[in-house]
This record gives sequence, structure tokens and C-alpha cells, in this order.
Amino acid sequence: MSDARDTLFRYLTMLQLIPRFPGRIATPVLKEKLAERGFKIDTRSLQRDLSQKLSTQFPIGCDDSQKPYRWYFDRDFQCQLPALDVPSALTLVLAEEYLKGLLPPVVVGQLSPHFTDARRLLDEMNANGLSQWARKVRAIPNGKALIPAEIDESTWQTISEALLEQKAVDVVYLSRSSETEKPFTLHPQGIVSRHSATYLLAHVNGFEDLRQFALHRIKQATLSQHPWQAQPDFDIDHYIQGGAFGYRQGPSDVTLEAEIAKPVAWLLQETPLSETQTIEVLPGSDWYRLTAQVPDDQQTIWWLMGMGANVKVTAPATWREALKKSAEQVLAHYQDTTLTCETH
Repeated sequence: MSDARDTLFRYLTMLQLIPRFPGRIATPVLKEKLAERGFKIDTRSLQRDLSQKLSTQFPIGCDDSQKPYRWYFDRDFQCQLPALDVPSALTLVLAEEYLKGLLPPVVVGQLSPHFTDARRLLDEMNANGLSQWARKVRAIPNGKALIPAEIDESTWQTISEALLEQKAVDVVYLSRSSETEKPFTLHPQGIVSRHSATYLLAHVNGFEDLRQFALHRIKQATLSQHPWQAQPDFDIDHYIQGGAFGYRQGPSDVTLEAEIAKPVAWLLQETPLSETQTIEVLPGSDWYRLTAQVPDDQQTIWWLMGMGANVKVTAPATWREALKKSAEQVLAHYQDTTLTCETH
């Protein structure tokens, strides 16, 4: 009985480790992952389990175009262990709405079987009030959301595999500065999704400086024969906080002081600009005084620009001058524009 139980648990573990197409897992990798979970099995027995037992009951495919063989589930295979409950299904439906505006389609597509299961479960529960929420609730990103850049499915598969399994990757990359395609061997250290684009953080073979590579500009990607090189001191949170994606202008935070209109005051009282902000009523006025410790970065300045005439910055002085200059330039654009109208 113990042997039968161990075999059952090994089968369940194998099913959890095999990815859906276009993902694939090589036999040695699957064997290694099983060993990490306490299941010792030789390669021949593992292949026999896959080809003669599991594949007869599940849509498991084998890529035998090269050795070692690589295994995968059919792209549309549906499996829920354990079964999906109603609140979780609703959460997935809302998550899909939100993620579609943030992540590339290929990334969201990796979760499509789960989203499909969630929608099917809710649609089948006509008597349950939760089933109606999916038709009435939407997630809208803050501000104008650009359509996420398209990423090739095979590129995403290769890059994510290289990152998680600590492998180098050979790519052909479209350089925005030179507008030419260049070959690189990259050593992935992290992935960051920001607004409508997703970036690979990696250093080029032979160099140590970390660079950002937009995944939608990677035209080809294959696992490299070069050994992966780590950056031992790299911390993705420190990297981001250091201003890598916020165009930081100074290493320290600054004290933002501004007069803000009532709608902005309401907005910031509910969704603060920082944990240290204070908002006070200006005597004899409908305006408020805002004080907050914020990063010295372009992101915050752009946000202030987006508030337009509803915000008047008083400090820092450099920000005040930058906003004033930007407003003057915008005004000049409209003053210099001559509109003509032809009457026919």
C-alpha cells in the first residue's frame, strides 16, 4: 500500500511539474525536480511513466526532435487540483481584467486556462449572486493606459526559462538608439513590468554593468552555451528604489510643498502621495496646503504636470521652476499655432 501511495504522489507531482505548450521540460530536469521533492527514480522508469502510463490518460506530448526529450501538456488542457471555488473564480476574473491593461498579451495568455475555468464556473452558477458580478465589475488602471507591447510567445518562454533556471541567453535585439538589430549574449538577473512594456535586467557577456532590454525588441532568443554569470550584490528592490525606472534626479527624497485644489486634496486623502504627507486647509480659501516626502524623480514631476492648474508647487524651488518652464512652453506651442479653416 505504501508503494502504491508513493507512486500516486509521484504521478501527481509529475503532473504539476509538466508545463503547458509552448513550455517544455526536459527529462533530466524533471528527474532533478522530482528528486528535490523526495522522489528517486531512474531515467528509464521516468520515461516509461510518461510515455506508457501518464500519456495514455492525459494529453501529454513529447518533443523528440532533440535529446534529451522534452515533455509538455496540450495548450488547452484544463486541470484544477484542488477544485476552484466561487470566490477564487471571481478573483481570477477581476485579476484578468486588471492584468490585461498592464501585462503583455503573451504573459496574460499563460494564465488563460485558469481564467477560462473561472468564467465557466461563474457562468454555470446562475442562482448565485457572485456570477452576476463578473458582468458588472471592471478594473480600470489609473491614468491613460497604453496598449501593452507585443512579445513573441517563444521569446517569453525562453527568457523566463533562462531567468528562473539561471542560464545565459543569446538574443538578437533591436536597438532603439541605432535602430539596428544586434546580437548579444545576456545574463538575466530579473524581469520588471512597467506600464506598457516589460524589461529584462541583464548584463552583456564580457561586461558587468546591468542594462534594461525591452522584451518586445528581442527578435530572437535561444538558450546560450555560455555559463550564466551572477551579480552577487544585485537586489531587484534596491535597483528599482535607486531610480532605475523612475529617472531619479537625486539620491535623497525631497520635501514637496504645494497648494492643491479640493479635488486633488480628496484624491490624496484617500490615496496618499506618500506615507508622510500632511494636508491642511488654507484659511479663507477653498485650497489646501500639501506637504510630503517624495522621491526626487521625474515620475513625481510628471504626476504634478498631469494635475495642471489644480496644483501650485512652492517647493522645491527647482521643481517649481521646471513646472513653470514646462507650462510656458506648452502655452507657447498653442500661441504659435495658426489654425486655418477653409470654407467650401
